[in-house]
Amino acid sequence: MFKVFTASWALLLGMLFLMVGNGVQGTLLGIRGAIEGFSTTQMSIVMSAYFLGFLIGSRAAPEMIRRVGHVRVFAALGSLISAVLVLYAAIPDWVAWTILRVLIGFAFSGVYVTAESWLNNTASNENRGQALSLYMIVQMLGIIAAQALINFADPAGFLLFIIPSVLVSLAFAPILLSISPAPTFGTTKSMSIRQLYDVSPLGVVGIFLMGGVFSALFGMTAVWGTEAGLSILEISIFTAAIYVGGLIFQYPIGWLSDRMDRRKLLVVVALIGTACGALAVVFPLSFVWLLGVALVIGGISNPLYSLLVAYTNDYVDTDQMAAVSGGLLFVNGLGAIVGPLAIGWLMSLIGPPGYFLFIITLTAVLSLYALYRMTQRPATPVAESGPFAPVSPVVSAATVEAVYTELAEQKGDAT
Repeated sequence: MFKVFTASWALLLGMLFLMVGNGVQGTLLGIRGAIEGFSTTQMSIVMSAYFLGFLIGSRAAPEMIRRVGHVRVFAALGSLISAVLVLYAAIPDWVAWTILRVLIGFAFSGVYVTAESWLNNTASNENRGQALSLYMIVQMLGIIAAQALINFADPAGFLLFIIPSVLVSLAFAPILLSISPAPTFGTTKSMSIRQLYDVSPLGVVGIFLMGGVFSALFGMTAVWGTEAGLSILEISIFTAAIYVGGLIFQYPIGWLSDRMDRRKLLVVVALIGTACGALAVVFPLSFVWLLGVALVIGGISNPLYSLLVAYTNDYVDTDQMAAVSGGLLFVNGLGAIVGPLAIGWLMSLIGPPGYFLFIITLTAVLSLYALYRMTQRPATPVAESGPFAPVSPVVSAATVEAVYTELAEQKGDAT
């Protein structure tokens, strides 16, 4: 792990600053929107727009990189992110914010693809899995650190928009000034949703549902917090707890997934999330109890995504993994666009409990559908199942393919 860090510290430091900027804007807009008098429905549209931009960027970024190169794409999208973060405060209008969120979602998607290409190029076949793990840890730490930053200034002012803009601008200095050469960029194979569904119905349905959960946690938590009457400090702590849970639970669930029927694990993990979230719907929980709910829901979300990717890859050959990963990312993006809109509608009907009701509905449906699929297809023997890799919905298809290919080769060598 230390060798991986020394080889890619500039990229990881830059990504840390970028994730602080992204984490700040996600939480800050939810708080600032209430200050500006935007309705829950308006804020749900604003938050959904990020995932629309992200989905567009995930498709457009590879072609942009092939045409003009990594460095130009990286610098251009970084400048766009920095500018948008300032424009939020300069144009406090929900329609303008919606457009800006599409732009910043597009830009972050392209930045992730570019950064991961560099990371893959820096890593060797022996340590690519470690490199991805370190990359994901840095992403989580950046978002957690962003929640602390929220408390250092008045969200009604300009400073909290300026600081992340500066951090994003600084993020590109260590990356673009490092001596690492820009990597080559290949073409990723494609697979239609219908073809993907034929490979793994559970993978497609599950990833769509988890896209909704992911967008709820990343996009609507601060909106829910303001509606629920939480203070800025409480909103930031609650949001941080979601990502702390993601760090804590990823590896235990991954360890179990390599030792049992993954569908059974999916059912159990999803039901735990459902039961925990139901407490917040049924009972008026204190803030301490709400933190426990955040820790568990955050703790099951990323592992469930990784688990669904690993399960789907059990049914494809290695040369199909890139196409499968790209298809799953697209399906996840569709679910992420719908998520904030559905939560906004629910919260307009029943208030803050609509946030948790949406999440537990999706996790409950996932568990029920996994149970149904267990009656339609025999389980893959544990000895024949592929490896589990901790991946997130923002990791590109090329990165997922590289990591799973490496882990499959290592498993083959071990046997």
